[in-house]
Amino acid sequence: MKARSIALLAAGLAGGVALALSFNSWNGSGTLSAQEAATLARQAGGEPDRAVPQSAAQVNLSFAPVARQVQPAVVNIFTARVVRQRQQMGGFFAMFDSQPRVENALGSGVIVDAGGLVITNNHVVQGADQILVALADRREYPAKLIFAEPRLDLALLKIEPAGAALPVAKLGDSDRAQVGDLVLAVGNPFGVGQTVTQGIVSATARTGIGVSDAQFFIQTDAAINQGNSGGALAAMNGEVIGINSVILSGGRDGGNIGLGFAIPSNMVKTFLRGASSGRFVTAWIGVEGEPLTTDSAAKAGLDRPTGMLVTGVSPGSPAAAAGLRPGDIVYAVDGKDVIDPSNLRYRIATQPVGDSVTLTILRGGAASNLQMKLVAPPESPARQLTQIPNGNILAGVSIANLSPALAQELGAGLPERGVVVVQVPPQAPAARTGFPRPGDIVESVNGNRVASVSDVQGALTANPNRTLFGLNRGGQRVECLFQAPGNFGCRPAA
Repeated sequence: MKARSIALLAAGLAGGVALALSFNSWNGSGTLSAQEAATLARQAGGEPDRAVPQSAAQVNLSFAPVARQVQPAVVNIFTARVVRQRQQMGGFFAMFDSQPRVENALGSGVIVDAGGLVITNNHVVQGADQILVALADRREYPAKLIFAEPRLDLALLKIEPAGAALPVAKLGDSDRAQVGDLVLAVGNPFGVGQTVTQGIVSATARTGIGVSDAQFFIQTDAAINQGNSGGALAAMNGEVIGINSVILSGGRDGGNIGLGFAIPSNMVKTFLRGASSGRFVTAWIGVEGEPLTTDSAAKAGLDRPTGMLVTGVSPGSPAAAAGLRPGDIVYAVDGKDVIDPSNLRYRIATQPVGDSVTLTILRGGAASNLQMKLVAPPESPARQLTQIPNGNILAGVSIANLSPALAQELGAGLPERGVVVVQVPPQAPAARTGFPRPGDIVESVNGNRVASVSDVQGALTANPNRTLFGLNRGGQRVECLFQAPGNFGCRPAA
């Protein structure tokens, strides 16, 4: 399948302790340089030194050994989908099925297990009726989709090699990648055949590029084009540190302009753990936060705004049990920098449920470490999925109680409490108005705050012919008035 443009397609405890000791050498007097703190975090994480080429001989070195190590495990993926459309020949003729047609598409994948497991992008195989995997050595196998997670745009295929040996790529530690590291992108762009391109890591843990709040990316300038989706982004040690997924394109042709994005291998490992259990779940810690501002950073003794300011801690959560408090600044997880809330989500999401992590925090000008155990998000309260009955403008709309589990399941950065719109069927009266939409939070009905599905049901029953809804859509609040028989209007909330 084609790599998507945004417009068109979609170390451990010891490291944490070392970081704390380094921080504790600073007694709170003066200003702690964010650069110095970042250096301490890298030292605690044990990251190796890098060096630029020192001679002409070094510049002339070849990437061929790395390519030979990675290429055998990168596969071409061909898909076919049968499309049927119903057509009508004039007003006096009945509907009939047109001649079926077959849509073909292509992409790339990476063999990650000798038993025949192949990782690729979900958009490569979504909706496919047939999937064929072709290896670099020209062997071909039919494949079956066994697990997918659209929020990550990852899918897992299974081929049956019938006892034949398969090349397997090793998934590396994507957290060890640094900006400026050399990388190779391997895939099948435009169907021309397996291709290797070279570039550098342009950014790590990149978020906010409009694909999904659950996605985090390694950015690279290695040429990634349509057909590269699902292919490998490899480090110079031959390990795969990312699965190529998205490109930003400046033109209609969707070509490469040096802005490619790969799903980090550590997130792929989390996906594979979910595939083994049949359900993708990431760890929950029960904390809310916001990016530091220049003012809040200065008050904390930092010379720049980096880290996450804790604004809320859920009672009974792992964060509460660890001793985290509102006003704390989370600065690192297991010795790895935390830049902002989305970066913290990434650090936690790539750790297995049940593990413990070390949070480095700043509190009152002093640094300390907190040990925190990671748990699966609880479904409390129960979701109480309810379809609003006829007799109201919202007839057919489904709503549910939010919980940490449902908020993670739905994604889109939803809060962990409140009432969320889950589904608006096309035939529902509200579908014609554009309000509400799936993901909207119902905050009030007829001027009264609502906190549960039961609250909404009671308010609708009291006055079904005239309903004033307070909705929150991604932080933008509106009030929408529905009045029988057909009056509707929305305005920004006061």
